[in-house]
Formats: sequence, structure tokens, C-alpha cells
Amino acid sequence: MKFPMLELFKSKMAERYDCHFCKESLFGKKYVLRDENPYCVKCYESLYSNTCEECKNPIGCNSRDLSYKDRHWHDGCFHCFKCHRSLADKPFSTKDEQLLCTECYSNEYSSKCYECKKTIMPGSRKMEHNGNSWHETCFTCQRCQQPIGTKSFIPKDNNNYCVPCYEKQFALQCVHCKKPITTGGLTYHDQPWHKDCFLCTGCKEQLSGKRFTSRDDFPYCLNCYCNLYAKKCAECTTPISGLGGTKYISFEERHWHNDCFNCKKCLVSLVGRGFLTERDDILCPDCGKDI
Repeated sequence: MKFPMLELFKSKMAERYDCHFCKESLFGKKYVLRDENPYCVKCYESLYSNTCEECKNPIGCNSRDLSYKDRHWHDGCFHCFKCHRSLADKPFSTKDEQLLCTECYSNEYSSKCYECKKTIMPGSRKMEHNGNSWHETCFTCQRCQQPIGTKSFIPKDNNNYCVPCYEKQFALQCVHCKKPITTGGLTYHDQPWHKDCFLCTGCKEQLSGKRFTSRDDFPYCLNCYCNLYAKKCAECTTPISGLGGTKYISFEERHWHNDCFNCKKCLVSLVGRGFLTERDDILCPDCGKDI
């Protein structure tokens, strides 16, 4: 009687298990699998081991391979360039491709805090302004001494202030709303105003950037001033502003625009000429000679 399974087992035992590269038998030896192919240790290391950046020797299978940016080191070769302390499993920095522990890097290259003069360690948060650096906890408001962090601030006289403290200590207050003026603003009668607060006394429209005049120290836009206070032309009845060099004629408490001061009949201009009156009309001498 035959036993097929037993024959298959004997057949498998008879197969060789060799190194994929040198073909030497691997039975009883250490080997490494790569892409499902077995290699003896010697062949694997010569074919695939990385070269240590420090000692330039291969990093064997029995050694720990530490890598950083496609560079490799033995465990014992991975150390600080300056103090030679091991960097394995520790934070580190690099400068000109040299490995440095955080302490050596900080002493050599890190910024110094403008306030406490101590090193700002790599990885810690720092604040920068005008080429100077601070620890986050050292970058504080000069007035309230609270950390400014990412909040808005205003520099003054080599000191930094949070916005509320700056407004309390330095900002002018708008004469209208009594609130600080932090940006922009204007001056009227030697007093500070927000642009949004400087309004026409009549229509309440903003006057910033517009022509305006005043009466009794109150500002008015030209339309409101003319409608409220300007003389009215006896001919066209519209206001005579008198602003910007506008010329007008006055006679017996009546007023005319220069262009409106014409003979009622022939419409000739009477500016600089003699004239006659008939009730509310003005006439040139020729049209008035039959009066």
C-alpha cells in the first residue's frame, strides 16, 4: 500500500533552502527575507545594508539603523556633533547637515529673548517684532504686564502695549463720543474727532473729506448752511452762499447773484452800471427813462 502524503513530505525535505544570491544552503544559519527571497546575512548586508554617515561602515542586520532625511547611522554613531552625547530617541536639530542636541544648537544658533536675554529653545513658541525675539511669556504689555500673545498691540517708545492699555494711556478721546481715537481722526477747533463722528449739524452727514463751513462753532455742509443761513437771491430765490469767492450784489436789504443782477425788461447785466428801481424790479437807464 502506498502513502501519497508521506511521499510528498519526503519530497519537500529533499528540497534545498539556499541564499537567493550566493546559493549557499541556509539550513541551520541565520537569514533575512527580502521580497520573499532568503539571503544569508553576509549577502544581505553587502547588497542592501545602509552605510553609516559617521563611521562609513555598513549598518549590519544586528545593528539598529537610525535614519534622518535619507541618511543613516549606527545607534552608537548617532550623536551630537559638539558634545558627542547620544541623540538616539532624543530631540535634536541640524545645522549645515551636522546633528546637534537641542542644548548645543540653542547655545550656538537660537535667538535670545529681548526681555530676559535667555535662549529661546528650539520648538518653543517665540514672538518676533522689528527684528527682536521674545519668549511668549516675556512678550507682555508694558502697562498691564499681561502676555500679548497673538492679540493686536501698539509699539511706543521701545515698549509694546495691548490695545486697551494703549488707548487708556495715550490715545486721544473723541470730543463727540468720548471714545479713544486709535487710527485716523481729525481736528476741528483744536479738538479731536473720529471721522465717523464729525457730522453736519443739520443733516448729520459725514463731513470728513468734504467742504464745509461753520456757524457759532457748529459745522455744516454747504447745502445745510445755505438753506439755513445764506441770503436768498431776489431774482432766482436760491441761496447766495458767499463761499469760494462767490460774488453778489446788495441793495436796500435785497441781494442778487452777480449773474441774476439784470434789467427786468431787456435782461442786460447791471453789474457795475447805474440802474433804476420800479417797485421790486431793477431797470437799466434806457428801460427806466419813461418811468
